[in-house]
Amino acid sequence: MDSFANRRHIIRFIIILVGLIFVIKLFVLQVIDTTYKLTASNNVLRYVTQFPARGLIFDRKGKMLVYNEAAYDLMLIPRQLEPFDTSEFCQILNISKGYIDEAIKDAKNFSYYNSSIFLKQVSSKTYATLQEKLYKYPGFYVQARTLRKYTNENAAHLLGYVGEVNEKIIENDKYYKLGDYIGISGIEKTYEENIRGKKGVNVYLVDVHNRIKGSYANGRLDRKANVGANIISTIDSDLQAFGEKLMMNKIGSIVAIEPSTGEILALVSAPTYNPELLVGRSRTKNYVTLMTDTLKPLFNRALMAQYPPGSTFKIINGLIGLQEKVVWPGTEYECAGGYNSGRFHLGCHFHKSPLDFIESVQISCNAYYCNVFRNILDNKKYPSIKESFDKWREYVMSFGFGKYLNSDLSNELKGLVPVKERYNRIYGEKGWKSLTLVSMAIGQGELGTTPLQMANMTAAIANRGYYFTPHIVKEIEGNFELDERFYQANYTKIDSNYFEIAIEGMDLAVNGEPGSGSTARSAKIPNITVCGKTGTAQNPHGEDHSIFIAFAPKENPQIAIAVYIENGGFGGTWAAPTAKLMIEKYLNDSISTPWWEQHILNAEINYNAETNKRME
Repeated sequence: MDSFANRRHIIRFIIILVGLIFVIKLFVLQVIDTTYKLTASNNVLRYVTQFPARGLIFDRKGKMLVYNEAAYDLMLIPRQLEPFDTSEFCQILNISKGYIDEAIKDAKNFSYYNSSIFLKQVSSKTYATLQEKLYKYPGFYVQARTLRKYTNENAAHLLGYVGEVNEKIIENDKYYKLGDYIGISGIEKTYEENIRGKKGVNVYLVDVHNRIKGSYANGRLDRKANVGANIISTIDSDLQAFGEKLMMNKIGSIVAIEPSTGEILALVSAPTYNPELLVGRSRTKNYVTLMTDTLKPLFNRALMAQYPPGSTFKIINGLIGLQEKVVWPGTEYECAGGYNSGRFHLGCHFHKSPLDFIESVQISCNAYYCNVFRNILDNKKYPSIKESFDKWREYVMSFGFGKYLNSDLSNELKGLVPVKERYNRIYGEKGWKSLTLVSMAIGQGELGTTPLQMANMTAAIANRGYYFTPHIVKEIEGNFELDERFYQANYTKIDSNYFEIAIEGMDLAVNGEPGSGSTARSAKIPNITVCGKTGTAQNPHGEDHSIFIAFAPKENPQIAIAVYIENGGFGGTWAAPTAKLMIEKYLNDSISTPWWEQHILNAEINYNAETNKRME
């Protein structure tokens, strides 16, 4: 009897245990594990993404630069496909029969029941024709998208362009799915998260053949797309357009900054391209054409080209010399056709001699700055040239050279300010001295700067010792704030009182009397005191590069500018008058010397790498 009772208890326990296992399994399947629920839902629901319109982009005055135009992706569900008139279909969409066959094959390989893109970015005009006849083509439907449109052909490098995401982007950011678009460069890239908006979704009931039968749950699960935030950029579109016009048939860059804010007023890279070329279905073809162009229109020279700063860098060495007290405003140096030390000779143009500090800036004497530079490195207060060189480098980098400025522009390069280890490797630790590096006294040698850095340096001089991080966006609509770094002043390591001495020389360089030796009189503007400095950078591949930096007015400066024209020769020949026109256009909205404008417009300064000749 006891044995029978025990067996009964065991059987009861087993039944309870099995029942409990089933209950737990059902709980897991129905409550915890959503796999089967999702699978079942996907059999009866279709989720159609609602793509938001990207935010609009305006210039600093509120002029629209970038807007959206409706476009449509033609989608295909292979299961619903029926025989159709391919001839008419090809004519409507301007595609070939071969494209149809290949696209249908790809769609079937992707999924027989789910939709995929058959043809991207169908224009509004084509869609209007297609919509009337879409009933003839079962299995096809249209999904709305937007394409970027531009009010003019300017500022392509600043605005950037939009392209389709790749697998790496999708892996790194779950927001994006196959077929989505993302900012690739310029403002479109930097402010992608603000400008892209937020995708929405419509949920539809579908039958076993994946045909839409209506909205699911009266649209309760639908989510509206949120339009992207509008962007107010810092650029003056009129100034930008004028700069691009002046740089036609030339290679180089113009960068203009508002010194008191760091806002970029214009950023010209020449040659440039029409931003419309990188929109729509022809984007890939046009991109390849632009990429293979020998003049490299896609290359943003304002941010990525590294040039010697040339004689514009003399101001930095002069300021360092004043700060280190190895030169004074009244210090004079002789110039006998250049700088001589033993057998070493570095030439200079003919001018009066000797010169004091202010005159050296006005006339741009090479010999003067060779002396200043050697005084800095041979300064006896430092144990060795290694320490004095490090100190010099520290001063230089405080102007934004040799490092990323941390602007909101993508693809910015940091330029080059050499380190002492470079010379230790080449000459040995005790094998180099100040004369070894003297070419950097006049902005040559191992120095490399971008036009953006040169404009930033000019802004720092205009502000008498500090700059604001250059940036291209002024405001993001919708309670978005710019990064606080754009509002913080970055101070150089030069005392503010020394800047006034250098600025006097820059004033005379532009506004000195005829015959005084001023190198930048071609930048003079009636009733506006322009302070500037010419530069001519040596070019081993052809004619020297023409450089000019300037700011205006002298007091309370509103614009700081750097102009770099490759193979343009002396700074006063092409770069200075180009800067003059840009400054006057911005400050006066007019040009007092139209003949100068025509002279610049008519110039064709180009370097032909094949013939090694300059065309002017």
